[in-house]
Amino acid sequence: MPIRGILWDVDDTLFDFTSADEQGFLEHVRVEGLAGGSESTGQALSRWQAITVRHWQRFADGLVDYEGQRRDRVREFLGEPLSDAEASAWFLRYIAHYEAAWALFPDATPAVVALAAGYRQGVLSNSSTVHQERKLRTLGLRDHFEVLLCAAELGVSKPAAGAFLAGCEALGLPPAEVAYVGDQPEIDARGADEAGLFGIWLDRGGAAAGPGVPADLRRIIGLAELPALLAANTGFGAPSPIG
Repeated sequence: MPIRGILWDVDDTLFDFTSADEQGFLEHVRVEGLAGGSESTGQALSRWQAITVRHWQRFADGLVDYEGQRRDRVREFLGEPLSDAEASAWFLRYIAHYEAAWALFPDATPAVVALAAGYRQGVLSNSSTVHQERKLRTLGLRDHFEVLLCAAELGVSKPAAGAFLAGCEALGLPPAEVAYVGDQPEIDARGADEAGLFGIWLDRGGAAAGPGVPADLRRIIGLAELPALLAANTGFGAPSPIG
């Protein structure tokens, strides 16, 4: 069954989240000053990234809401029992620096535009709709997508099958006719495969190459490879030789 639709991840797939987060946070720390016992900006960044992973997982598991995980990250980083208003204000000051560093990957817009004629396209993200809507509009991509679904509003996160199936339903296509493209091998590619979609792992530049790389996933190292992979698909479940 040929692929007729594409669902996209956003952060570190189309949008260079890692670079923006690092640049924005380092500028924020420069302005605010080191906190929470950090001895250097590098140490502060490492602590912030570890805290983010931990609290984001709590959000994905349904243990805290989207705004709550933001405030909890601030409290843990600063080591202070801040009020909701104080924690939110600190986070919003960080967000201003983060947004100043927003940028798409160079291959993102060309890929989305090139695929528009042959595929219906949408976004499925483990973030919030308000956040991703604003980001995609600011970066000039929002109008290329028919649908935008996010975990905060869906109440279910990738890799749960329900998240992927909600995306397919929104596009009006069966899972076997929808590809999912994301940078996380297990959450994105394998999660999509197990939900019945055509999962594709975007391993930018082959950064994850090595003995621990999952060999059973469809893998590309840049979005320039995506059109050929989709065109070569003659039926669901047929692994591509690419990657």
